[in-house]
Amino acid sequence: MTSEADFFASDAGPIPVGWEASAVGAEFDVRLGKMLDAARNVGEPKPYLGNRSVQWGQIDVNDPGMVPLTRAEQLALRLRSGDLLVCEGGEVGRAAIWRDELPECYYQKALHRLRPRNGYSPELMAAYLRFWSDRGALADYVTQTSIAHLPREKLVTVPLPRPPAIEQRAITAALSDVDALLTKLDQLIAKKRDLKQAAMQQLLNGRTRLPGHSGQWRSTSIGAFADVIRGVAYRGDSDLYPYAHPSAVVLLRANNVRDASINLDEVQFVDEACVADVQLLRLNDILICMANGSRQLVGKAARLVKSPVERLTFGAFMGCLRVRRAEADVRFVAQLLQALRYRNYVANLLAGSSINNLRPGDVAAMEFDMPPLAEQQAIADALADMDTELAALEARREKTRQIKRGMMQALLTGRIRLV
Repeated sequence: MTSEADFFASDAGPIPVGWEASAVGAEFDVRLGKMLDAARNVGEPKPYLGNRSVQWGQIDVNDPGMVPLTRAEQLALRLRSGDLLVCEGGEVGRAAIWRDELPECYYQKALHRLRPRNGYSPELMAAYLRFWSDRGALADYVTQTSIAHLPREKLVTVPLPRPPAIEQRAITAALSDVDALLTKLDQLIAKKRDLKQAAMQQLLNGRTRLPGHSGQWRSTSIGAFADVIRGVAYRGDSDLYPYAHPSAVVLLRANNVRDASINLDEVQFVDEACVADVQLLRLNDILICMANGSRQLVGKAARLVKSPVERLTFGAFMGCLRVRRAEADVRFVAQLLQALRYRNYVANLLAGSSINNLRPGDVAAMEFDMPPLAEQQAIADALADMDTELAALEARREKTRQIKRGMMQALLTGRIRLV
């Protein structure tokens, strides 16, 4: 651990003795890419990358665009392995290193290309960009119009610590090890999700039967075992509160239903006078998005398994499926509403309509083949075990991400020295 006496002040903030204070433009040749202008661009069509192709730590080359380039532009703008691509607009500073993912590729003006001048590690530069982005440290260099931009003339002035080359390699190696672990966890989570999806398709359709279950499945409508309740109608801002209020009830909307779970990070509050008793959510109620500007979001559903607040309700564009527990297992029904057949039902109902809207009667009329209650419970148990395994992996991934953030804070400021 470095002591305070081992630091000196610089434009890049306090940095340890043995490091140098530099700037992005001193360490990298910074160049914007090709302006896209169909009326003016001439030359030979070549593949190029745009802003959306560059994500944190990775570059998507699945669908590159094509742009005409002159011979001079090809010489100036062709990417080389080790070039660091940095987003000039949108999520300013988002960056990834080009590793010759394509035999030949170029880039457009929405991206900066950073090419090392004096041996500065592009991996370390990418780490600083992520570190600065997480802390909002680039805000003073951003030009804000309708969309945030990081102009070249400002990017080159951003102060940049320069550790010795051996320490640059040590820092990037340590961070790379954590990135490799995160990548493995992401791959494992994706594999487990695929396995669960396959299991859902088999179990929820009766194609695969669990041991000990052979009873006849029967076709039934959702309305036969559940009530479908429409959400609270309120009169605009006059019935809403910006914060918790003695006469307010937490109001959930479409943004609170994420990945088959209910998220309470961002909520509104509605006057309790607008809320009928039947519209107060209970544990195991299933929230459904009934209307949305995005057709893809209509029908998304999640079960309320716990709540840190006593009173919850849901907005007029939402619905609640309240399962009668003697007639169906609510966990089975919640899984059924994640299955492909349900999504196809919703898509067919919306087809040909100019309004992305489900009615309670639409949901109640949906028909599914349902197994006996005991088999519903067994299927729900099997899928719940998969969900528990996924949740444990996701928690491990999040803990690893937190560890990486702590490592970046320590290593990129020189608070901990590796050499």
